[in-house]
Amino acid sequence: MNPGCIEAGCDEAGRGCLAGPVFAAAVILPGHFHCEMLNDSKQLTEKQRDALRIIIEEEALCFAVGTCSPEEIDQMNILWASVEAMQRALAKLSMKPEHVLVDGNRFRTYRDIPHTCVVRGDATYMSIAAASVLAKTYRDAHMKQLHEEYPRYNWACNKGYPTKSHRDAIRQQGITLHHRKSFHLFERQLALEF
Repeated sequence: MNPGCIEAGCDEAGRGCLAGPVFAAAVILPGHFHCEMLNDSKQLTEKQRDALRIIIEEEALCFAVGTCSPEEIDQMNILWASVEAMQRALAKLSMKPEHVLVDGNRFRTYRDIPHTCVVRGDATYMSIAAASVLAKTYRDAHMKQLHEEYPRYNWACNKGYPTKSHRDAIRQQGITLHHRKSFHLFERQLALEF
């Protein structure tokens, strides 16, 4: 967006899930970076995202991932937990950005660094698209690990999103410590969904 400026792209993954943390990534790419396949992670296959993660991690000037737990999501709400996860990712970067590009329309200024919110920014800016891919792949890997401990919720496939099988498992098994209690999880809430 600003040629010659050290610019970090930020995006999150997992806002609409019933379980698991929200993940966010911050990525600073070199000015010459271009990758034809890179796009909003939701438009890519899992195989494409996994391949892009390797490219991004190898070619980015720096990158970092931040999270907010289900408990934090319940305390501050998913919007502000997503913003907090982005800020945690920015805090881990080995370079200080001069400008931050954020996917979406809400953000809190980070350390007095100017920022620009861009709706559908992951389809517009390479750095945001790269952050989208990292946030999604790191979160998916985390949910697959949790699946090993809680296989009945099928998190390896649904990644914590509100699929019918996930909702049925909540009805049958109850919730885990990884579920977001402020979301529509309980029987009286689930009944409203149908």
